[in-house]
Amino acid sequence: MSSTLLQREKRQAWLLLAPMLLMMFLLTAWPLARTLWLSFTDAGLIGDGTAPNWVASDNYLYALTDPDFRAALWRTLYFTVVSVGIEGFIGVLVALLLNQQFWGRSALRVLVILPWALPTIVNATMWRLNFNPDYGSINALLSQIGLIDTYRSWLGDPNSAINAVMFADIWKNYPLITLLVLAALQTIPDDLFEAARLDGASAFRRFRKITLPAIAAPLAVALILRTIDAFKIFDIIYVMTRGGPLDSTKTVSFFVYQESFSYLRAGSGAAYAILMTLICAVLILIYMVMLLRQRRSGSAE
Repeated sequence: MSSTLLQREKRQAWLLLAPMLLMMFLLTAWPLARTLWLSFTDAGLIGDGTAPNWVASDNYLYALTDPDFRAALWRTLYFTVVSVGIEGFIGVLVALLLNQQFWGRSALRVLVILPWALPTIVNATMWRLNFNPDYGSINALLSQIGLIDTYRSWLGDPNSAINAVMFADIWKNYPLITLLVLAALQTIPDDLFEAARLDGASAFRRFRKITLPAIAAPLAVALILRTIDAFKIFDIIYVMTRGGPLDSTKTVSFFVYQESFSYLRAGSGAAYAILMTLICAVLILIYMVMLLRQRRSGSAE
């Protein structure tokens, strides 16, 4: 292929990509740049006709020393680590179950996918009703089996509210991990397991030597994606608790929302949003590194 033809094809490729790149700039780069500029000002959400003052790094210094923001950050990390860890554990177990041959497996697969298919608002509303202290099904179930003596306000107690929201989030999102792991399990030839059985390998050894290496890469990708998503959690908390009680479910995303739209401080709210974006960028970087290592290991094999 001549160099002239190659350069012509490159120009055509850039022309085809130009509309998408322009759209990405308008929808991503420009709002991000605008938010970054606002984070260095004392702008309010409702302007009074005067230009906002330049405050340099004051918003960031305040954010990094704000005990409420640090508490929201630690609360978000707790929510992310625990919920994603439990989702991964349950997702793998359910995928191993659904990979077995038994009657009704197809129907069970549909039921497993159902929570993930529900809109988050619907899921949050459903669990808010389930955790209702007067007529919720959770209190009724736990009292009938003898685990509690009196009905509790799960979402009204600062010690249990974050865990109740976490339970609703786990119920909705573990099917995603199940689907990805199940797809990886179905790529493993049955001959490998049969040969391992003939060699006398135990079930645990077959899992460690055959199953785990096959699902490691998709499981890692699923966990990273869920980690990024869980760190940005907002909608389910907005519906179930509004960040309460006593800020016990106030995550970083909800903190940014309140700072910007409840307290009308667009400048400091933008600074909080930029800090959250940087943390998400670190998580995305980890995700990209994992994909690169997976590609290199695949090419080496």
